[in-house]
Amino acid sequence: MAKPPLNIVCISRFFKGKAFIQAAHAAGNNVYLLTSSKLKDKDWPWESITDTFYMEEDERERWNMEHVENGLAYRMKTIKFDLFVALDDFDVEKVARLREHFRIPGMGETTARYFRDKLAMRVKAQEEGIPIPEFTPLFNDDAIHRFT
Repeated sequence: MAKPPLNIVCISRFFKGKAFIQAAHAAGNNVYLLTSSKLKDKDWPWESITDTFYMEEDERERWNMEHVENGLAYRMKTIKFDLFVALDDFDVEKVARLREHFRIPGMGETTARYFRDKLAMRVKAQEEGIPIPEFTPLFNDDAIHRFT
C-alpha cells in the first residue's frame, strides 16, 4: 500500500529552497510555503507549491511568531501538516519553535541552538569530547576574570 502524501510546510524569510520544494513535490508530497510578503513576486517554483502563506515583517525584519502560530493553527483546522522545514539557517530556530508548539516531529528548540548559538555549540562539542579552543560563557564576571 502506497504511503499518503505528506503535507510539508517550507518556511523561509529569504528566497531559497527551490530545489527542495521541487524535489518534495516530485516525491508526491503537498508543499506549502510560508514566507515574507515582500517575496511574493520572486521566482518560486509555483507549479510545485500547493498553497502559500505570507507574513509581514516588522521594522527589524522579523515576523511576529504569535501571528505565525495563530495563522498555522487556523490552517491546521483543515490541513494536517506533517513536517515543518526551514529553508534557510536563519529560520532553524523559528521552525524548531513551531515544531514544539504544534508537536510536529523534528528538531526542537534546544537541539536547534546547537546550529545557531555559538555558546551552545561549544558546550555540546566539549561534552562530546571534541577538541575546541578554551572558552568561557559571558554571564559571570568572576568566571570571565578567571578566564582572562
